[in-house]
Amino acid sequence: MKNFSKLMVAVFMLISMNNYAQQDAQYTQWMFNKLSLNPGYAIANDHACASALHRSQWVGLEGAPISQSLNVRIPFQGKNIGVGLSINHDQIGPTNSWQFNGIYAYRFNFDNDHKLGVGLQGSLRNYRIKYSETEALQVGDGSLPTTDESRMIPNFGVGLYYYTPKYYIGLSAPKLLEGDLSFFNNGGNNSDFSREEVHGFLMAGVVFDLNSAVKLKPSLLFKYVKDAPFDADIHASLIFYDTFWAGLTYRLGGIGNSVGESLDMVLQLQLSRAIRLGFAYDFTLSKVRDYSDGTFEVVLDYCLNPGHDRLTNPRFF
Repeated sequence: MKNFSKLMVAVFMLISMNNYAQQDAQYTQWMFNKLSLNPGYAIANDHACASALHRSQWVGLEGAPISQSLNVRIPFQGKNIGVGLSINHDQIGPTNSWQFNGIYAYRFNFDNDHKLGVGLQGSLRNYRIKYSETEALQVGDGSLPTTDESRMIPNFGVGLYYYTPKYYIGLSAPKLLEGDLSFFNNGGNNSDFSREEVHGFLMAGVVFDLNSAVKLKPSLLFKYVKDAPFDADIHASLIFYDTFWAGLTYRLGGIGNSVGESLDMVLQLQLSRAIRLGFAYDFTLSKVRDYSDGTFEVVLDYCLNPGHDRLTNPRFF
């Protein structure tokens, strides 16, 4: 009975995410994974960087989301041009999605400290549903596929990323086209039943020097999806000696009368000038907490650092 209850919750959440909430994978450590959200970030610093992130959401709940993200961004020295590659994988229940994003960005330098990255992104998404792993409520329903189905969905997006050594603000829409995600066979247009919606993101962050050893870094992420409730991540971290980060995030949303979706702990460690390791754990606030053991993330970030100069404040972003 317990496994059946978990399965029912997973199915309900899958339906909810596809129809009323954000369809793209969400990340607690989005502030270290911004290339997945904003192509303008590809030219945000002068060093080539790569990051890898894994997220297991609602651990212990059958069919719960599992996501991975791999990002690479490479600036061309002296040309204010950057290119990037973002690969994102998302699995929820019987659905499996791979998305490949190619990114080009140009940087406008207003002075030594104030800069604007403008990015364009082309993407190709492979969306697959394993109907062989599902059971129809009514056997023989001809409108439902009985074999595994997949579809390739092209898209494109844009992003602006304005930053200084002390703060940043970004606005992006990684997907500007609505893609048909439906495999139902009723002889008509099924895109109204299930489609890929336009996503919009507004992000911002700032760094305050509290004293010579401690900095405070608040960050905000607002998410927009058509016909979905307002959603946002509100985050603040303390940075000790530019090496150890400890922060909390409050995520709006949730189901029913919950006070939010989650309260998240974020820890980061700057292992060297080039390598940073991060961990996050989400304490679920919605009713899903009765069926899962929370959510965890791990991220590894590596940046080439030519010469022996100290990494500057934009690395905080």
